[in-house]
Amino acid sequence: MPAPVPIDERVHDQLLAAKRAASKEFLVAAPPGPELVAFAASSEPRHNVVGVGIGRKIVKGKPTSKLCLRFYVERKFAKAAIPKELLLPASWQGSDTDVVETGRFYPQSAAVSLAQRRLRPARPGCSVGFQFSGAMARFVMAGTFGAVVQSNGKWFILSNNHVLANENKLAVGSPIFQPGLLDGGDPVRDQIATLSRFVPISAGQPNTVDCAIAEVVDRRNVRTRFLPKVGQLRSPDPAPVSEGMKVHKIGRTTWYTTGVVFDTSADITIRYDVGRVTFQDQVLIRGGSGLFSDQGDSGAVIVEMASGRPAALLFAGSRGVNPYTIANHLPEVLSKLQVTIVR
Repeated sequence: MPAPVPIDERVHDQLLAAKRAASKEFLVAAPPGPELVAFAASSEPRHNVVGVGIGRKIVKGKPTSKLCLRFYVERKFAKAAIPKELLLPASWQGSDTDVVETGRFYPQSAAVSLAQRRLRPARPGCSVGFQFSGAMARFVMAGTFGAVVQSNGKWFILSNNHVLANENKLAVGSPIFQPGLLDGGDPVRDQIATLSRFVPISAGQPNTVDCAIAEVVDRRNVRTRFLPKVGQLRSPDPAPVSEGMKVHKIGRTTWYTTGVVFDTSADITIRYDVGRVTFQDQVLIRGGSGLFSDQGDSGAVIVEMASGRPAALLFAGSRGVNPYTIANHLPEVLSKLQVTIVR
């Protein structure tokens, strides 16, 4: 990674405007009703583009110092395989572009490490989840306990909407279990919290966060210190995310991993049960060696390695040759939920 270069505010503002316009042009809105997917590859932009962001132009696999508009695609094709009229533009509204293969993005709740066991006290990084009801009762799930947060003297577990609230479907007051029932949690004895608040996920308009909190039933059963090797936060104040920042996390599935921030302002589309959902201004992360996250890591709080401060909330990722992790900016999450991190 080359050394950071000063950002020209005029250029950055131009890129932001170009990104917004490109998102409207190339990111497909959610269709009405349930989405059916045909498993055929297509180079047509409306099928292939999964996100639009801003970052350094990649040349021969290495980032340069030149900022550009990025098109994130499910699959990158040779130019010769694409009709000329379907090629993504080399420039957009005066900004150079780059095409980066990420695969398609998915929420990362899990359809055995320490993180998957019953832990008392429970700690950030371990397995949590809700219980399906009705016709879905035979299914079980699990995600990740992100951090302990507080409001008005009460403690809450922070995670994603799709980990604690089942994509807007659960009622406030629903029980949350540790470990999640996928990991052997017992609905009779393993309730650790109750769903308190979530930011609704909308398939009809842009989103900025996938987050929820659940009030801790008994503080004696929870600790604020993250599982190894993240450990104790040095400060509860969120670190501003920047391209090239080195980060690490503890998650229910992949345990401890490290990575590097690749983009701080990506607009992406993700397949949820509610349909294709668009998120604006998201953080993209590449693993330091191998995967940074996988299914079941949703809800993990990502921490800056240098400062020991929390930075982002993991909620989705892609699969394939070049997998990426997607995360919300943590200040936006805390503001929407009106909570602060407990160190």
